[in-house]
Amino acid sequence: MVAADAPLLAFLFANSSDMHSSLDRERKRCGPHYEFAIEEFCMAKFRLDMQELDQGHWCIWEDTVELYGELTNCTFLVARKMDCFWPNRLVDEFFIRVHQHYFHDCSLSGRLLQDPPNRILGPFIAVPILVTLLMTALVVWRSKRSEGIV
Repeated sequence: MVAADAPLLAFLFANSSDMHSSLDRERKRCGPHYEFAIEEFCMAKFRLDMQELDQGHWCIWEDTVELYGELTNCTFLVARKMDCFWPNRLVDEFFIRVHQHYFHDCSLSGRLLQDPPNRILGPFIAVPILVTLLMTALVVWRSKRSEGIV
């Protein structure tokens, strides 16, 4: 075994209490300062950008992808500058709050759900109705002409 493998093996075979204490150390080192930094630097800009965008466009991915990418990149750069792991639990909680505030009404596909245009929806309604009426008329007409059928 190489001496350089020792930290890797220690990590792999560490018990859960060791991992929790390392997460606690990470949170203490990066916690409040990191949270404050991403709120002040990243979220402030994202908030302004989203205010400039009409609220009806918040669920249109093409309109928000660049802003969301900038927010993600900002949280990464702040974490890197502060020597924090990324992604981490604080980032996850931060993005959950962002989604709860800005994207809570959006569907999973990122688009607002709406009915298709009438030119598409109309045939899907009219054709089954017409077929039903035509088949009913055909059955009635054939039942009245049953005397010629053996």
